[in-house]
Amino acid sequence: MKLISIVTPCYNEEQNVETLYQQVKDIFNKLPEYNYEHIFIDNSSSDNTLIILKGIASIDHHLKIIVNVRNFGHIRSPYHAILQSNGDATILIVADLQDPPSLITDFINKWEEGYKIVIGTKTKSKENKLMYRFRKLYYNTISKISDTDQIKNFTGFGLYDRQFIEILRSLEEPYPYFRGLITELGFSRIEIPYTQPKRERGKTKNNFYTLYDIAMLGFVSYSKLPLRLASFIGFGVSLFSFLIALIYLVYKLIDWNNFSVGIAPLVIGIFFFGGVQLFFLGIIGEYIGAIFTQVKKRPLVIEKERINFED
Repeated sequence: MKLISIVTPCYNEEQNVETLYQQVKDIFNKLPEYNYEHIFIDNSSSDNTLIILKGIASIDHHLKIIVNVRNFGHIRSPYHAILQSNGDATILIVADLQDPPSLITDFINKWEEGYKIVIGTKTKSKENKLMYRFRKLYYNTISKISDTDQIKNFTGFGLYDRQFIEILRSLEEPYPYFRGLITELGFSRIEIPYTQPKRERGKTKNNFYTLYDIAMLGFVSYSKLPLRLASFIGFGVSLFSFLIALIYLVYKLIDWNNFSVGIAPLVIGIFFFGGVQLFFLGIIGEYIGAIFTQVKKRPLVIEKERINFED
């Protein structure tokens, strides 16, 4: 029997983990030709998430748990869990039920047709309309400036063949942009569109910082355009400044007694150039920070305990 690994990262999802577990179990009850393991990686939840999972794991050894010693974030923790999977194929699905578990069967069917990667893409969403538009803007922007193709409306929800997982293990990425690796490695894939449901229970753990973090990770990992913009804009601003200075000089020479430059252009110029410099210092800082994270070679997470992996 082929083994399918289901990987679910979770943090303070006490209202959803049991429902997700049951839905996944019901799906595999209808797929008796497959064995499965459901790996939850808990990012040091402060609510009853871990208690609920341990209670289920004590009676169902299909459920496996990795417990982190602290919260290692929404990028490293899921990636670590994927690398710990043992299946012939691995499916990543979040705990908040906004990734429809019903698509698991479709993923497996397409995988059996020969696709190494089967992913779900959000063609519609019932989440906040403003947030959905911001996400679409980000996907469109990064797909245009990236050095490699990027998948629009894709969050990581999908099925990945063991061959792809083995390549990931060899990369030893300390802070990976998982969505970009899928297209960069070039495995055959197919996209299955779906409508993202609204979160029914609990609150999202993503905030401005976490969304900004993954957005900038995508930019610095797959595009050099921001760095090149610094050079282009710097040259353009320098040329513009030289022309303005030349115009002022000529004007002053022509009407020396009546023309007064004043302090306003000087103040505006200083603030403008200061803003441009700070902006691109921030861009350069993002790239340096990404390099610093790579060279430290820290582990993705540090585990506190594992449950049911001995089986």
